[in-house]
Amino acid sequence: MKLSLSNVIFSEYSLAENIAAIKRLGFENLEFNMKFVEEEDEEAVYPAKKLIEAHGLNCLTLHAATLPVKIENEIAKAVYYVKVSADFAHKLSAPVMVVHSNVSRKLPENLRRKFLTQIFGELNPYAKRLGLKLALENLSHPSRSFGENTAEIDNILGVIGGDVGVTIDFCHAETTGQTLSLLEKYKNKLLNIHVSNKAHNPFTAETPALKAFLHKLQEYNYNGSLTMELNRKCTTNQILETKAIIEKILGTV
Repeated sequence: MKLSLSNVIFSEYSLAENIAAIKRLGFENLEFNMKFVEEEDEEAVYPAKKLIEAHGLNCLTLHAATLPVKIENEIAKAVYYVKVSADFAHKLSAPVMVVHSNVSRKLPENLRRKFLTQIFGELNPYAKRLGLKLALENLSHPSRSFGENTAEIDNILGVIGGDVGVTIDFCHAETTGQTLSLLEKYKNKLLNIHVSNKAHNPFTAETPALKAFLHKLQEYNYNGSLTMELNRKCTTNQILETKAIIEKILGTV
């Protein structure tokens, strides 16, 4: 597994400080989150690419901008967001883009299927042309988007087709009680992992659930990115402590 850090934790920093902080903390890999890009500025990718390369970092994954569509008129905006995100991923040489369903969880099934088909009907071929793999993320209870558990993930994958993989978010899965069922069901489709404690807080010690999860990933020979996705309240010491705990469990230190 390749340990990575999401730069969303430093989204209040300038771009230069954001990227430099990841390197300073001893990471070699990052996940670039489009929340850092104001108004999906298409030109922002060029300074980001320059800084990532200057610090010798690898952009393993990119988290797409998302919009939980509630009405048909919002589809064009959602498609724009994911296409700009895909262009960013391609230019940053990130092979995997994390996506949400981009449809509101409050939609009736017929509209949900219709909107999913329209959004991914454009995104799937666009990503394929760029050589980019999509990884659908499981969401949490507070999320406004559809895609919380295995039944909902199955529903989405069944509609959107294509060769879409999966990102398992450990924090979300623990909240919904779906961790091991998600892992067992999608172990052969895994392209990325998000890991953090409850509410995207840091870990202060090993937990039985985290150990079981990481050991299962090793058992399944998962060798993709393991992305620490922490909230912005985390201190430098908490980031480093979480990193050390994960590395100890994995036996990489």
